[in-house]
Amino acid sequence: MSDSLTLPTPDTKDAPGTTGAARGARALAVLRPIAARLGTALLVLLCTATVVFFLVRLSGDPVKVMLPPDATAQQESVLRHSLGLDRPLIMQYLDYLWGLPRLDFGTSLFYNQPVREVLADRVPATLLLAAGALVVTLLIALPAGILAAMRRGRATDRSVISVVLLGQSTPPFWVGILLILVFAVGLHALPASGYGTFAHLVLPSITLSVYSVAVVARLLRSSLIDVLGSDHIRTARARGLGPVRTVLRHGLRNASLPVVTVVGLEVGSLLGGAILTEQVFSWPGIGQLTVQAISNRDFPLVQATVLVFAATFVVVNLLVDLSYGLLDPRVRNSR
Repeated sequence: MSDSLTLPTPDTKDAPGTTGAARGARALAVLRPIAARLGTALLVLLCTATVVFFLVRLSGDPVKVMLPPDATAQQESVLRHSLGLDRPLIMQYLDYLWGLPRLDFGTSLFYNQPVREVLADRVPATLLLAAGALVVTLLIALPAGILAAMRRGRATDRSVISVVLLGQSTPPFWVGILLILVFAVGLHALPASGYGTFAHLVLPSITLSVYSVAVVARLLRSSLIDVLGSDHIRTARARGLGPVRTVLRHGLRNASLPVVTVVGLEVGSLLGGAILTEQVFSWPGIGQLTVQAISNRDFPLVQATVLVFAATFVVVNLLVDLSYGLLDPRVRNSR
């Protein structure tokens, strides 16, 4: 009788295995989209490297630029052979791809140095300029967008929108020239060109950030206006929270997803826009280096600089995509 009332004990050895399997499944579910995005990023970089490799060779023969006009055909042939440009194009392409995983971009035809060393001298200046422009963008665009959303339809809102539209429609190089005329030539307050001090960074950073300020401020205003009309904002106001605390604590985070996306894209745009800005202010960065490399038909250097820009876009977009789950639990749970 007592044996028939005895209940079977659960097999405790299966529980840890089941838990481990569940954890493994969850980890796999998290890693799978990350691996897919990494694979897509590598494919984009491969396509970019391939396209720029073949397109840059349509610009002409670098030997014609490197030798004087009266050079003989034999001299051109010797130089072309020494540079490896007389080999089959497919062999040059395969050698180029073989060096990419090792960050071996070849030797610059103009500087006669490894491209990696030439880039190492110029990339920090461009990163500094892009970082300065991003700081200016956030310091101006975020308060402007929040203020315009909180004062929707009023004179403050209209003034912010007018200034933003003016900045968005103004060419950055023209803004740079205007800033040089006012602050460098007229007021003698800031240097017109050069690199090395904080004063040299001010005008290029402002010039490079003008368009980004307009884009981020407009998007933040629109996103905040949508969020401020939602139920949880009305609930927060009914609890007695002031308008500023309501926007900062409850509205800004919910409106941040599209803003984060645009800020990420603008980081890549800042690096791309640095080409013109560095030309205006004689800033010794990768943008100015790209223009010089194109003029000199420096194939390896052009390929490397374009790939650096593309890699920056890809990496920033990947980080922005992965950050969605941290900002919005709904995105994290849907993956």
